[in-house]
Formats: sequence, C-alpha cells, structure tokens
Amino acid sequence: MIEERVEAPPRVSWALVPAALISASAIMLFGFQLSGWGHLVLVAGVGLGFLLGRRVQRELGIDLLLIGIGVGIVSTTSVEADVQWGSFIRIGTVLALAVSVPFLIDRFLLRRRVIRFPWRSHEKKTRLEIAYLFAVPFLGWLILPFYFIRSGAYLNWPHITDLSELLRFFVGVNAVGTWDELFFICTCFVLLRRHFPLWQANLLQAIIFTSFLWELGYRAWGPLLTFPFALLQAWLFAKTRSLGYVLAVHLLFDAIVFLAIVHAHNPDWIPIFMY
Repeated sequence: MIEERVEAPPRVSWALVPAALISASAIMLFGFQLSGWGHLVLVAGVGLGFLLGRRVQRELGIDLLLIGIGVGIVSTTSVEADVQWGSFIRIGTVLALAVSVPFLIDRFLLRRRVIRFPWRSHEKKTRLEIAYLFAVPFLGWLILPFYFIRSGAYLNWPHITDLSELLRFFVGVNAVGTWDELFFICTCFVLLRRHFPLWQANLLQAIIFTSFLWELGYRAWGPLLTFPFALLQAWLFAKTRSLGYVLAVHLLFDAIVFLAIVHAHNPDWIPIFMY
C-alpha cells in the first residue's frame, strides 16, 4: 500500500536532491537521448541517495536504486513506436524486465513488500470516480485527434493498414498503457511516496512518466497532455488504492489513442472525430 513508509516524510528534505537527479536523468535519457550524461546523472542520483540515506532517511538509497534500475533497463533500447515483430518483442522484453527486476529484488532479495500491484481496494468507488470512467473516453475523443493531427505527432507512429500490424499496434498500445501504471505508479510513485509528501512524489514520477512518453511519440505539445495525465493517475491511485481503477482509466483513454492514430493515418477510417 502507498501508506507504508519508512517514516513520515518531511515537507522539505535534502532527499529531494538525489530524487530530482533520477527524474532529470529520465529527461536526458528519454527526452534528449543523452545516453552517457543521462546515465551519469542516474548513477549520481542513486549514489547520493545512499549517502544521504545514512543521515536523512533510511532506505532512501535502496528505493532510488530500484527506480534507477528500472529507468536504466528501459534506457537500453529505443521505445519509439514500431510494430515490426523484432521491435515488438524487443520493447516488450525490456519493459517487462524494467518492472519485474525491481519487484523481484524488493520481494525476494530485500524481503520487503513495498512494490505491490493492488488490483482493487475494498473501498466503494464514489459517484465522481465512476462518472470519471465514463468521461475519460469522451475527453479522449475531444482532445486526442486535435492533438495528434494538428501537431503532426501521429507521424511518430507508423502508417499501418495491414490487419496483423493493426492487431499488434492495438496490443502494443494496451501493453504499454498497462506497463505505465505498473512502473510509473506502482513502482516509482510508491517508492518515492515513502520519502516525500504526495505532491512532491507525484511531480517526480510525472517527470519520468512524461519523458518516457516523449520518446514513445507524444511530442510537440504532447507534454501539456501527458504531464497532467501522469499527475492525475498517481493522485487517483493514492486516493483509490486500486491498480484496477487507474488501469481502467488509462486503457479507456488508450483505446481512443489507438483509434485516433489509425484515423490520422487513414482519414477515411473511423470518421468519428472532430478536429
């Protein structure tokens, strides 16, 4: 659960410095493709986390190391959208490792249960939370075609007409959306939440989240959409304590992402949008 922390996080802490370095490294690695410098900043953030962890917050270095391992694994390959079988398997394998390696280290090597994937909470969803599930596809229908087509960002995804590739693209969009919640929310956000107030942990994970999505293809003014979305997803997870809920939100949104990108490449297909 998110509430499990090493200690009550202070409002302002030197621990923010190494955590901010981890987030900055994601910008360098995914946003600017600065592999050498990005990895140097990543290692510096983890190292400083261990150094400060002795004096500031216990387990800070360990938790930043787990985030750093995941970020480092993702940085070993390009995650630019590609539905060719080779890229499909390569990206899928790397993303799976980025989630599973920190989880396995936490669970079996460190013998903790910090990283979890709580499918559902025992709390009843509010009417607003239920209504939001229905609002998400509408918001996606309203916003996404305008973004993809007007900005030209849809060109960051391949032009697909083959049925097999369309199916792979659909699976890939949903798989990446699921991975986003497993890694950025259930791993990065939860680990950061142990050491920082919610708003600080949320900002730090949202930077990593947005940087990854930039490399994936959400460029131009995409961060104006992806950064608030990342903040909202973590906030919803903190409020509902339900991976199932935030995943449902994400996949409903991603369903419109799929339709909007396919339509942008093939304007005669799926003519349901206004932009």
